[in-house]
Amino acid sequence: MLILIVHIHIKAEHIEAFREATMENARNSVQEPGIAQFDVMQQADDPSRFVLYEVYRDAAASAAHKETAHYHAWAAKVDHMFAEPRTRALYQSVYPEDAGW
Repeated sequence: MLILIVHIHIKAEHIEAFREATMENARNSVQEPGIAQFDVMQQADDPSRFVLYEVYRDAAASAAHKETAHYHAWAAKVDHMFAEPRTRALYQSVYPEDAGW
């Protein structure tokens, strides 16, 4: 499994619109066969900060996700909302083993 963790800082005036667009993207993303998990988290003490926790079955699934209509729609909606560039880190699952997903 490949795990992508994305840290996002949104301009204050776009928090609710970003949240709605991202939840729509997540609802569609979890329907993709190559995605095991797609979580959207909002920081409790700073609602302008979000974390996306995306678990892909393999690299091909990650690439396929970026080709979907819902991903492109999300990217177009939120492009102007970022207070600073997103940061991303890619991980490999250690536990649970891949079969545990």
